Amino acid sequence: MLSHRLASRSQVQEWPAYLQQRADAAHDPLLKAFFAAGCPAPETPIGEVPLVALDLETTGLDVQRHAIVSIGLVPFSLSRIPLALRRYWVVRPSRALSDASITLHRITHSEVAEAPDFGDILPELLEALAGRIVVVHFRHIERPFLADAIKARLGEGARFPMIDTMSLEARLHRLSLWARLQRWMRRPPVSIRLGDSRRRYGLPDYQGHHALVDALATAELFQAQVAKHYDAATPVGKLWT
Repeated sequence: MLSHRLASRSQVQEWPAYLQQRADAAHDPLLKAFFAAGCPAPETPIGEVPLVALDLETTGLDVQRHAIVSIGLVPFSLSRIPLALRRYWVVRPSRALSDASITLHRITHSEVAEAPDFGDILPELLEALAGRIVVVHFRHIERPFLADAIKARLGEGARFPMIDTMSLEARLHRLSLWARLQRWMRRPPVSIRLGDSRRRYGLPDYQGHHALVDALATAELFQAQVAKHYDAATPVGKLWT
């Protein structure tokens, strides 16, 4: 189907058409409204695009065996991060917390026992994301976990354009000719983890593995990436996946 072809391409220039197609086909009113909000055209300058940084903390890395435990998001632009609009939720995961998860995220059994189900906060989450381009660090967590959690509650998944700050770092430090030469010389690859990437731009260290803090850290990193390697006139279609 067209929807699957579009959503699987690495550089999806047809995202607006795909989202419109999903708006027409969606059965659930929440998803219909979310998709109907659409997204900017690929040629829109990134400086004119409404952005929202998103981070999920999960009980593990396997979407088949683990689940979302917290969500943080921060709407922003290239010039401003209005922290008053930040949102943070702890949610009750559909799978049990492990000791490793508790140690990493510092979210306890008692917290998740009193937390809402992901479905309860889904209307607020979709409203906060609608019409914005979502910025994440490592989309291979946020994209599948969100799609799986939404499908479990609404019977339909949701895919939409994302800008991945880790992928942008990979273009510079893993895929460039210089990076290939470094590999040929048997030198270790440059780290593109969130904290290490931020340090390259002179950004301060934050305590990691907290969804809201990591969302803020991702927003700041993207601002720095655009300022150093791109500019406000860069088409959003060159940055999203």
